[in-house]
Amino acid sequence: MSEQSLPADALPEYAERVLDVAELIPPGRVMTYGDVAEWLEEGGPRQVGRVMALYGGAVPWWRVIRADGKLLPGHELDALGHYRAEGTPLKEASRASEGHLPRVDMKRARWDGGGRTEGHT
Repeated sequence: MSEQSLPADALPEYAERVLDVAELIPPGRVMTYGDVAEWLEEGGPRQVGRVMALYGGAVPWWRVIRADGKLLPGHELDALGHYRAEGTPLKEASRASEGHLPRVDMKRARWDGGGRTEGHT
């Protein structure tokens, strides 16, 4: 069955799996797009990013981020509010950085998917 013939409320199977992983990430922690793909053992960072862009609004999207810790362009303030509320480790921006926005401190905030459940497919 092609994606075009799916009912409007149906998600492609890969998208469901990506969103399931996003929901597993604990508050205050993050995974990169590549981490999610690696955890699923399928796809890559771009595929995960595409899923998050199209379908991620109903899950904690701010917990799936770029590997450099930069906040999602266009959603920086929303993400920052979530990070601060959840206690996500941040690196304060230097005065020279564009927009003076902090980044996620990847060394401290990155979640390795520990405690994976059996049969995670």
